[in-house]
Amino acid sequence: MTSPYQPGAAQPPSCPGQAVPPPQAAAPPPGCPAHGMPQAPAQPDAYAPVRLYGPEFAADPQRIYAHLRQYGAVAPVEIAPEVPALLVTDYRAALELLNDDTTWSKDSRAWMQTVPPDTPVMPMLHWRPNVFYSDGPAHVRYRDVIVDSFKLVEPHELRARVHDAADTLIRRFGDRGEADLIADYARLIPLLMFNSLFGLPDSYSDRLIAAIAGMLEGNSPEEAQAANEAYTQYIMELVGAKKAQRGPDLTSWMMDHPNELGDEELIHNIILVMGAGNEPLANLIGNALSRMLSDDRYYNTVSGGALTVHDAINEVLWNDPPMANYSAHFPVRDVFFHGTWVRAGQLVMVSYAAANSQFDTTGAQGPGSGSGSHLAWAAGPHACPVKRHALLIAITAIERLTAWLSDIELAVHPSELEWRNGAFHRALAALPTRFTPITPDQAGATPWQTSGPSSSTPPEPTSTAKQPASAH
Repeated sequence: MTSPYQPGAAQPPSCPGQAVPPPQAAAPPPGCPAHGMPQAPAQPDAYAPVRLYGPEFAADPQRIYAHLRQYGAVAPVEIAPEVPALLVTDYRAALELLNDDTTWSKDSRAWMQTVPPDTPVMPMLHWRPNVFYSDGPAHVRYRDVIVDSFKLVEPHELRARVHDAADTLIRRFGDRGEADLIADYARLIPLLMFNSLFGLPDSYSDRLIAAIAGMLEGNSPEEAQAANEAYTQYIMELVGAKKAQRGPDLTSWMMDHPNELGDEELIHNIILVMGAGNEPLANLIGNALSRMLSDDRYYNTVSGGALTVHDAINEVLWNDPPMANYSAHFPVRDVFFHGTWVRAGQLVMVSYAAANSQFDTTGAQGPGSGSGSHLAWAAGPHACPVKRHALLIAITAIERLTAWLSDIELAVHPSELEWRNGAFHRALAALPTRFTPITPDQAGATPWQTSGPSSSTPPEPTSTAKQPASAH
């Protein structure tokens, strides 16, 4: 018989000065103030953490989430070898946690001492002086710098930058008639965008692309370390360039903000914004393109169908959120949370994907995919501060691609698409497609010219004859 006194189980904590009772104990220690507290729903027979990594989870995470719901609102998981965590799978419990910054802290420093320092998830959870890992006044101070700086990016200018980045990438593969829309497009668009928004010339784009790709896909610790050093060097050169000469860019605006970030704070917040703007945004674009190309309702959209890119994005944010499990929190004290005792400093993550899909799975009354109440952007004080910009980039990037390549289709059956391994993200490994090739010298407008198809006006239903329109 397994003990109910496993980490994260529905158990009262031991009273000060008393040891946790042995496995055969059926009651809390005498005099414990938690005696008589409500008990959790019936737990599965084996209270073993469920792996959120490996091919089984990557292939069908919703099946894993359905199993985890047997534990109640909070379930034991393992996010990497020897790295346990608790995962919130209930929508209302997730909202409660995300909005309670008194009980739950974002500071991971105490937790970091409890796990192997070389664990592969450490880069995602390592404490830094930035908006993601801070609480209270420090968090507000950092967040104001980011929000105020992004407010200076005009939507029409951002859209024009996306058009330029999209055309740059499409020119690289347009004449081939085939492309992996993950490696050739979705992963690169955010990098080109942020290189530009933070104020470095296009000549630096390839360095940023290579560095982040190396950190994500490094085949060895040495390669990952080299990529990390290249990324750090990129950021240092960026900050150095803007110290020497300001410009109309995010780096300069963050430097000159009245909250006066120090050099270390500035660097770590730029690193965060670039990282948070890259992986989730790339996954959002890739997942939405996959949904559009796998579903006939969207396929027709390319030449004037009923469902739009906005619909695809919304469905992805509900059903395949690009960061499926994240929002790491650590309770500041032992807390009885929705039927489970959580120790102070224990890692608790929110599953946006499980919480979003809870109602479709259980039939319970709650928000549906037609509403805007999904948790893909998190909620509460740590909700994404620049979601409008992210949405504009994703929607414009997809519209630009499908405007130029209006007959694009999957090169494999949707069931053959593979998903990347990892506890945090929901991301395709590749998205192979084919289309009618386009060339610089063909009739009509092309990405090689300064003007192109408007994202709001579908072109002819073939990639070889486009109607010229304003680029912006």
